[in-house]
Amino acid sequence: MGSGGGRVRGGRQGIRQAYSPGTPTPGPGADQGSRLQGLFLLVVGDSAFALLLPGAIWESAAVAIDSCSFSNREVKCDGDGWEGEFFPGISKIKYEGPSSKNPLSFKWYNAEEEILGKKMKDWFRFSVAFWHTFRGTGADPFGAPTKSWPWEDGTNSLEMAKRRMRAHFEFSEKLGVDKWCFHDKDIAPDGKTLTETNANLDAVVALAKELQERTKITPLWGTAQLFLHPRYMHGAATSSEVGVYAYAAAQVKKAMEVTHYLGGENYVFWGGREGYQTLLNTDMGRELDHLASFLQAAVNYKKKIGFNGTLLIEPKPQEPTKHQYDWDAATAFAFLQKYGLSGEFKLNIECNHATLSGHSCHHELETARINGLLGNIDANTGDPQIGWDTDQFLTDIGEATLVMLSVVRNGGLAPGGFNFDAKLRRESTDVEDLFIAHISGMDTLARGLRNVAKLIEDGSLAELVRKRYQSFDTELGALIESGKADFETLEKKAIEWGEPSVASGKQELSEMIFQSVL
Repeated sequence: MGSGGGRVRGGRQGIRQAYSPGTPTPGPGADQGSRLQGLFLLVVGDSAFALLLPGAIWESAAVAIDSCSFSNREVKCDGDGWEGEFFPGISKIKYEGPSSKNPLSFKWYNAEEEILGKKMKDWFRFSVAFWHTFRGTGADPFGAPTKSWPWEDGTNSLEMAKRRMRAHFEFSEKLGVDKWCFHDKDIAPDGKTLTETNANLDAVVALAKELQERTKITPLWGTAQLFLHPRYMHGAATSSEVGVYAYAAAQVKKAMEVTHYLGGENYVFWGGREGYQTLLNTDMGRELDHLASFLQAAVNYKKKIGFNGTLLIEPKPQEPTKHQYDWDAATAFAFLQKYGLSGEFKLNIECNHATLSGHSCHHELETARINGLLGNIDANTGDPQIGWDTDQFLTDIGEATLVMLSVVRNGGLAPGGFNFDAKLRRESTDVEDLFIAHISGMDTLARGLRNVAKLIEDGSLAELVRKRYQSFDTELGALIESGKADFETLEKKAIEWGEPSVASGKQELSEMIFQSVL
């Protein structure tokens, strides 16, 4: 049997359902009148025999339907070979309130509830990340994969990609999330050539478009994966090989087209290998110039195809490179300013990346916000005892409150939002864990938003900050803040006033106020 064939539960022997055009579908969901007959494949070892079974036998048979794709014999089931639901034991997740003990329910996230003048769903604009949720295997540098979801057949076929896409949309619907995000390589397999690869992507995107129209779930953003393939070992836009640079440009061009076609609201650039391992063999200035030219070409192409979404850069200090050029929000801002790109891009801030750069997530969000660059948030966190990117779901209420404080100060994130760049732990292997993890992450951020509302309604923290800077609410302060205060004027005031008094910073009081709402 070819490697593209699906699995039969319990081994290679078994019955697989198939049916030809015009044959009434006997699968789950069909009415009794349509269950007239079913065409099945009896598989024994490497042999396959066709069986036409009456509906009555179909009704009583305990058939484990998995995949009907046999590459050798070109036998395929309708669609991608999966019948029924992907998550049959899980209903749509509902809000049940803080007292609920049901792990498959929201305790704090109530999508339609208004907080600070907006519905919760509009503050968050939650998005399911395709790569961690549907391509994560639990593998790590020290161990093999620990999970394979029931719908996976062990192949990287086009049929498998389509099946996976359907599973994704069912998951998002049941979770109650109306946005998703993806890398091009997450959703479709590579072909032998760029043209074949693009054709594979088009086939899966066509299905995604159909699913979007039915579910009203649309992309928060799309991107191109420019770090996994060996061709990108020296980088993509910063590669020392012009052929790689051109290939990366072609890949981004296609990914931008796909994102635009699917109605994506943003496009992300994460340069996982746009950096260096050593400066001894690196022309840093030339690489940065190349990167700027690449991003300018993306700006130009965005305008050419009429894509009105936001272009986002996602800072990260290192990993997999020793040093990544967009180290943190401030570094990315300096880069954009130097190359005249600051009006064309915003930032996608990931909390775990902030940790790696030596900052808090709140610091990175505020740096982006005050410079008009806060566009989207990769909602995750890292382990403070581990020095690498662990991509855990955010469950710290205090951190979530600080995150939402920045979001509220920013007036929201639209057209950006929150995507869960977070993965199940290697040891979490149940399908329901996918739901529990997302529910927990959404509830944590929702609780953070509720806490921010308490802070704002109470007003004590804002008043503490106002009083701390009240000496600038004066005539001289106004001159300073408008850039009109010269050194001579300031010197005169210093002489006139003498030694200045310095008030307490009230850090402990600010922390007490903050903790009171958690």
